[in-house]
Amino acid sequence: MENSVTLYGASGHCKVIIDILNSRSILIDAIIDDNPKSSSLLQFAIEKSENFDFSKTKNMIISIGNNRIRKDISSRLNVHFSKAIHLTSIISKNVTLGYGTVVMAGAIINSGVVIGNHCIINSGAIVEHDCVLNNYVQIAPKATLAGNIAIGEGTQIGIGATIIQGIKIGKWVMVGAGAIIIKDIPDYAVVVGNPGRIIKYNIENE
Repeated sequence: MENSVTLYGASGHCKVIIDILNSRSILIDAIIDDNPKSSSLLQFAIEKSENFDFSKTKNMIISIGNNRIRKDISSRLNVHFSKAIHLTSIISKNVTLGYGTVVMAGAIINSGVVIGNHCIINSGAIVEHDCVLNNYVQIAPKATLAGNIAIGEGTQIGIGATIIQGIKIGKWVMVGAGAIIIKDIPDYAVVVGNPGRIIKYNIENE
């Protein structure tokens, strides 16, 4: 794991990543933001991204919660992306974590899981055996994924949601807080309730 990291995005999500890096004694080289709302975050100065020299960046994490923004930023930067894994998370040795991915405090990721690039596994989330999460997926706090679940690019699983084993969820899906998912979900669907039901589709350019 790297000794120091630059963070792109100065929001509340960035504060959590700073705590993760502190738990690993990893230094913060810089915090940058496209439109800083203040001059500092915690004890760190914030630099405007348009003034930042990316050629001098050794390691970076995109510290932005919005899945689409993470995809947009990562697709236009030619830098090395790091991972951030909190010391209190529990991760099997048989897990694959893509670059740029963040695992927060208390998360559990079990054997055979494959997680793509620039994903977020939030505090206390559980990802059971043999799940496959594509790039830019976000699993919210206390969400639970049973075994053998496949989740498409950019999908967001809401706080406290539960997905039963073997389910396939498409890309850029939004699963609402507390939803119980018992059947497959197509691309771009917005799903809420128990059992989960589709209330609309968000079709956006990728």
